[in-house]
This record gives sequence, structure tokens and C-alpha cells, in this order.
Amino acid sequence: MTYIVTDNCIKCKYMDCVEVCPVDCFYEGENMLVIHPDECIDCGVCEPECPAEAIVPDTEPGLESWLEINTKFAEVWPNITEKRDPPADAEKHDGEKGKFEKYFSEAPGEGD
Repeated sequence: MTYIVTDNCIKCKYMDCVEVCPVDCFYEGENMLVIHPDECIDCGVCEPECPAEAIVPDTEPGLESWLEINTKFAEVWPNITEKRDPPADAEKHDGEKGKFEKYFSEAPGEGD
């Protein structure tokens, strides 16, 4: 098992999870974060820290595509270990439907 980041992170990109991760397995895209599944130690401390509830265990049904997305982009996006402020409009996008189709970007973020 591993934890993964799902679509509600897109355009919210809260980073509370990043500062509690003991193994620094978060990677930053332009408008979301992902978890490297091979680096995650399944401790679960990140899940309750996410205000958008975008972090879930990969054992929940129907998340295969999100496991693939986390795996793929953790290999190419930069590592992030320090919390930064979320986008100014994060609250507006929290819970919005269809975020992947509307907003997902393959572009990398800044990282540390």
C-alpha cells in the first residue's frame, strides 16, 4: 500500500502534507503535488493534514489511474520538502468537479 494524491489537489495545492512527511516523497507539479509510491512508507501522517482531502490510500477502489499519475510524475517533477502558501484561489477550487480535465498540467513546479 501507498498513499496517493488525487484530483482535488489540482489548483488547491495545499502543502501541509509536505512538511509532515518523514521521507520527503512529495513531488511538485505546476498546479498539484504527487507522492512517489516507491518512496512512501505508508505511515499515513500526510492524509489528515490535507485540507482538500486529496490524499488517500491506494487501496481504495477506482484509483488505479491516480496511482499511475503519481508514479509517472514523481519521476519527472522536482522534490518538494518545504511548505509554501497555496494559490490565492485555492479555496474556490476545493471540491470542484472535473478538475483533471479542466486544469491538470504536466509542467513541473519549482520544487525546493
